[in-house]
Amino acid sequence: MPPRNAAPEDGSAAEPPPAGPDRAPIERWLRALAVERRLSAHTERAYRRDLDAFLAFCAARGIASFADVDENHVRVFAALEHRSGLDPRSIQRRLSALRGFFGYLIRESALPRNPAADVRAPKAAKRLPPALDVDRMTRLLEGPAATPPGHDAGPEAGVLMLRDRAIMELFYSSGLRLAELVGLDLGDLDLNDRTVRVLGKGSKTRIVPVGAQALAAVGAWLAARPALAGPDSAARFVGRRGRRLGARAVELRVARWARRQGLDVKAYPHLFRHSFATHLLESSQDLRGVQELLGHANIATTQVYTHLDFQHLARVYDRAHPRARRRAR
Repeated sequence: MPPRNAAPEDGSAAEPPPAGPDRAPIERWLRALAVERRLSAHTERAYRRDLDAFLAFCAARGIASFADVDENHVRVFAALEHRSGLDPRSIQRRLSALRGFFGYLIRESALPRNPAADVRAPKAAKRLPPALDVDRMTRLLEGPAATPPGHDAGPEAGVLMLRDRAIMELFYSSGLRLAELVGLDLGDLDLNDRTVRVLGKGSKTRIVPVGAQALAAVGAWLAARPALAGPDSAARFVGRRGRRLGARAVELRVARWARRQGLDVKAYPHLFRHSFATHLLESSQDLRGVQELLGHANIATTQVYTHLDFQHLARVYDRAHPRARRRAR
């Protein structure tokens, strides 16, 4: 059998490959999202990849217009993505992108209905975020951090240690995301009020308390900061050359610090946020309060932490519920 789109033996022109729907509406939708919802660059790239995958699916099946897409097409697309090994969470995001995009086409009077509205992704296994217990977190933050030879050697080594300790104390004290921390300016942390103002997801600002240990660590770093930062630098955390510290540099420094302490787990910035939420919830049982501190728009996102320490909750129940205690004989 001759390959598809091969030139016919009679010398006539080969059949051109299917073109698929026009991608211009996709670009218009992404631009609208960037303005209306302040979509992050990362989310925009992810949505573009998701819709490009659907465009390729349509082209392979000769679907020339989004108006020709029906619910069955979307179901087949999701099933093929699952069969190819794509994670259920990624499929959920692709379907979310399709629902949003088709909803935009409906508002633009280009479609009468949303073919992705009732299509659901395969159920994803619930993954509990890892967290360090209090003892290991204390060891990580307070253990000896002797300067190793090599990359950290030099007159600025002590300054870098003060900076790194301040970064990790602030991560754990206030539950900051990595992007929130590297985006901090000098004026964002109020040492007198003991709060930090962060710019979270969706460009939403929140104010979070800062603990005493973090305040002390940040204060020590600020005293040493002029050794690296220029007088015009507004960034709270800077690198060796005085420029704002980047996310990748923070990841590397956290991992290196944990190895230096002999920690038996892989350390990364979000581990501090998970530990912050877990320890707060264990102590307070205040889910709404933890939601506010984390900056979660939906409390369902915060509820995952309620599964992390069921034994602790069981002990609280046994200690507090009048029908849980055994009668003395």
